[in-house]
Amino acid sequence: MDDALVAYGAGRVDALAGCRDAERARHPETGTDYRRGFLDGRLEVFRMFAQVRRILEEDS
Repeated sequence: MDDALVAYGAGRVDALAGCRDAERARHPETGTDYRRGFLDGRLEVFRMFAQVRRILEEDS
């Protein structure tokens, strides 16, 4: 369980930094958790940019 949480967290951090670790993503035991964390991180970035666009549109 701890390895899965570490992999998820690493995926999320990598997503927020904008760099994916292909080796971690292919890992047979924790690759799925890493990819889920990465996807969640990318969704967070997408939502952040969407919010920034809404704020900028309100100021226009």
